[in-house]
Amino acid sequence: MPITELLTRNATYFKDDIALVEINPEVKNIPHITWREYSLIESNRSGAFRKQMTWGEFDVKANRFANLLLTRGVKKGDKVAILLLNCIDWLPIYFGALKMGALAVPLNFRYTADEIAYCLNQSDSDVLVFGPEFIGRVEEILDKIPKVKNCFYVGDDCPPFADSYEKLLPYCSSHAPSVYLTEEDDAAIYFSSGTTGFPKAILHNHESLSHSAKVEQAHHGQTKDDVFLCIPPLYHTGAKMHWFGSLYSGSKAVILRGVSPEWIIRTVSEERCTIVWLLVPWAQDILDAIESGRINLSDYEISQWRLMHIGAQPVPPTLIKRWKSIFPNHQYDTNYGLSESIGPGCVHLGVENTHKVGAIGVPGYGWEVKIVDENREDVVGGVGELAVKGPGVMKCYYKDPEATAEVMDSDGWLYTGDMAERDADGFIYLVDRKKDVIISGGENIYPVQIEDFLRANNKIKDVAVIGLPDQRLGEIATAIIEVKEGCEMTESEVNDFCMELPRYKRPRKVIFADVPRNPTGKIEKPVLRKIYCGESVVAQQNEIDLDKLK
Repeated sequence: MPITELLTRNATYFKDDIALVEINPEVKNIPHITWREYSLIESNRSGAFRKQMTWGEFDVKANRFANLLLTRGVKKGDKVAILLLNCIDWLPIYFGALKMGALAVPLNFRYTADEIAYCLNQSDSDVLVFGPEFIGRVEEILDKIPKVKNCFYVGDDCPPFADSYEKLLPYCSSHAPSVYLTEEDDAAIYFSSGTTGFPKAILHNHESLSHSAKVEQAHHGQTKDDVFLCIPPLYHTGAKMHWFGSLYSGSKAVILRGVSPEWIIRTVSEERCTIVWLLVPWAQDILDAIESGRINLSDYEISQWRLMHIGAQPVPPTLIKRWKSIFPNHQYDTNYGLSESIGPGCVHLGVENTHKVGAIGVPGYGWEVKIVDENREDVVGGVGELAVKGPGVMKCYYKDPEATAEVMDSDGWLYTGDMAERDADGFIYLVDRKKDVIISGGENIYPVQIEDFLRANNKIKDVAVIGLPDQRLGEIATAIIEVKEGCEMTESEVNDFCMELPRYKRPRKVIFADVPRNPTGKIEKPVLRKIYCGESVVAQQNEIDLDKLK
């Protein structure tokens, strides 16, 4: 089934029900009134604090954009790139492209001008839809993207090199275009997060997208009465495919532009959110704000909040124990996935398996999983590479058959590059990225295990462990530690804490510094390696050589 049929169904049966709400704290913060009251008194103001859209309006906007593309000569199979911050128009634009048979190409809003040009050219994009934040970057690359024939601008004060989306849309037909789609048709090109190199173009068909909607609803049981709070960027498969649970159930979703703990809790309260997907840093910040007294939960109505789930990165068990101590009635789930498997859900813990916190879980709905050695033979009782198979696996890396052959075999297995192991009950534990494994003195060291251990220290906000070159050992494990605000750590504290680890797992160096993460919450280890492999930079940091501490 093409994913667009779910939108058509919702517009038919739930036409006047709210589909999307956008909350933008940056517009204006008026105390002592609710967002709904603000929405009423400011209903005619441009850039309203709170916007909402029904399923009927969503479908009409998608149809109008589809027809706008057709009037510009865009054909089935062409590519429509989307370069927008999260906003209420993001999803109608995405579905408008799909409805007329084009491929949607979401772009990371943090890309530099050159990266935008690379992705547009790599994906053969014919159309670019962009917002005001990107005018300068787009103008800089106009002569580098010859295939892009149409630029549509979403916002006020349209630049001269683009056409205004808002001004053109009302003149386009509100009826669905007569384009025949099947689940085998190509639907979208997503770009990898780039944590292991330059982004790759990942091609998915409609079956992949539809399956992800089924997976999300099967795992988290969304009903028409649920309200999903969407915070991560919509260009990423994680946010999009979790929202597909709302699409599947015809329920409301709230797009929050902001990640402060206060705004997250306030939005849950004001919009009566029942499901929230968080990244590890956001969950940590919420807990810190509550434990420090900055947030008083009695000031909010959160009794309806039933599920908190986390994905996109390894989840420290200590974090979930803290969460459950404050929110004992919350269901918890973690989801594992990658853009090549259409985002989250090919492996998931399951809300019934909280006793297995620390595991990424079991095969997801409709998925198969195996763990293999370097020869891609099954591993029993040890660490190996995780491989997955199911309807959500990508078709290929677009225009890159060699890269495709490296990660996919003829039987449809996708080799993830993640190292994992199973316990006696069949639960899968993520050990580390294959490329992040540190080989020190002949020993394999898995950074995630050390990171989880260090995060148990209540003074540590975040930590990343990387391998740095060493003449004697080849590599040494180095921990970059970000200390919580208001806390200090001493060398003796780090030494005492790390002495609980087996000797070969102890970090040989510790650097106190910020831990960079990308918009989807993943630690940017290539950035850290680039920074700390430079001797002049390392020398400026506060370092501890634990090899000297006996």
